[in-house]
Amino acid sequence: MSRPSPKKILASIAGYDPSAGAGVLLDVRVFEKLGFRGAAVITAITAQNTGYVKNVYSLPSPLLREQYQVLAADMAFAGIKIGMVGSGENLNAVSEILARLKDIPRVIDPIFRSSSGAWLLDKEVLSGFLEKIRKRATVLTPNLFEAGLMIGSEVRNVPDMREAAKEIYDSTRIPCLIKGGHLEDDAVNLLYDGQKVYLFGKKKIKKDVHGTGCFFSAGLLCYLAKGKSLAKACELATEFTHTAIREAIRVGRGRPVFS
Repeated sequence: MSRPSPKKILASIAGYDPSAGAGVLLDVRVFEKLGFRGAAVITAITAQNTGYVKNVYSLPSPLLREQYQVLAADMAFAGIKIGMVGSGENLNAVSEILARLKDIPRVIDPIFRSSSGAWLLDKEVLSGFLEKIRKRATVLTPNLFEAGLMIGSEVRNVPDMREAAKEIYDSTRIPCLIKGGHLEDDAVNLLYDGQKVYLFGKKKIKKDVHGTGCFFSAGLLCYLAKGKSLAKACELATEFTHTAIREAIRVGRGRPVFS
């Protein structure tokens, strides 16, 4: 009997959430849901639960580099996702890693602050974030708040999202999908690929689920690694996330998490 072909491997470089509701633990689960094997490099360890983040401890950048180097020496990655980096030194390390990986999908989910209000990246690093990642990814996936930080003004509606995505693309030369789950009316994700704007709308589900941004960007990487076009991958990831939000469950005293 022939052995089954090994699964392709996707890697997450992100933080460790002990509740498993976000970060590398969630990323690896999403990779495996969509038919891949997951590997992870941890940038920071958080003290958090499904309700809030109490503290964040960034790991030293030499350890981040070493984690990645030993994995990359052993495995061939079919795609890589960047989540919370935690510090300026780690951002430098991630930028170097991305520069060497030009032939695979690279998704950057620019996590700056938790939904409970805790900052997850040194504030002084924000001004140089876009320059560090310039031309080093397939797509960026900020939410409304993160997009606002990137352009220096609030992003509140779809017209704001359109202008912000174009401005972020002009700064980074990376296609930008702005996640609109926090819009007042329907949830709309907006992609600008450098030429065209795409809208992916869904009726809003009144459910504040922990880790939604991580879930979406991990799913997006999977569809890109399956060979889908960027626009199609964004459409499929939007649908995948919408369905998963509906099925989210409560495991603690905080917000629901993905099942």
